[in-house]
Amino acid sequence: MVSIQFYNLTVYAQAPDNPAQSDVQQIFPASRIKKTYTYNFKTKFEEKIIRMTDGILLDALLFHADSSKGVIFYLHGNTGGLDKWSKISSVYTSLNYDIFMVDYRGYGKSDGSIKNEKQLYNDVQLAYNSVKALYPENKIIIAGYSIGTGPAAMLAATNHPSRLILQAPYYSLSDAIHFLYPSVDTTQMPFQFNTYQYFPKIICPIAIFHGDADKTFYYGSSLKLKEFFKPGDELITLKGADHAEIEKNKDFLVSLKRVLE
Repeated sequence: MVSIQFYNLTVYAQAPDNPAQSDVQQIFPASRIKKTYTYNFKTKFEEKIIRMTDGILLDALLFHADSSKGVIFYLHGNTGGLDKWSKISSVYTSLNYDIFMVDYRGYGKSDGSIKNEKQLYNDVQLAYNSVKALYPENKIIIAGYSIGTGPAAMLAATNHPSRLILQAPYYSLSDAIHFLYPSVDTTQMPFQFNTYQYFPKIICPIAIFHGDADKTFYYGSSLKLKEFFKPGDELITLKGADHAEIEKNKDFLVSLKRVLE
């Protein structure tokens, strides 16, 4: 058995006639904080608790802009919870958008643990429903970063947001792994995240931001997704940018402002 490490994902490759297995906890490593932890931000915010169909409670934060044009429904990456990701909220509130961020199971104050793709999709849909109860859907923009881009694309395809923004997406999780390790069998992974399957069903405008020096989810992933673009969709290339901290990239900030105008 050969163990291959890929961006917090461990793929165990065996003989060609045996399926690969993946460690779910390596895809979504828990990053918990105490339930008693108190968030403290200078900007106006609300902490919200969302109940899943199986009773699990997810923690979420809603940051308010001084003058709101709508809300960004943001699905974060797989490293760290809202205590980390909340730091990017000012990027969006400064552009006059509220931003709603939810912690996946096992992250921050959220209960439980992620088991498979269907469970995760059900969770983010319920979280999205809670936002639809607060905002008209034509005022909701779905955004996803890294591992969050697959679920974000799914939501955009099965709902009616005003826009989809993807940051450093993958064509599919298997495709990203095969780019680095062509011989690995990923067919039995509990997460396939076939982002490309959702693109033909997305009616709203799509904006993709991707660094052409991304060493995690290769830039060619977005070039492949671009093949599914409809008129008005765009791929914004961040020259020389790697995977992390896109919100600090000057070209991203300039283009994001234009996209959100």
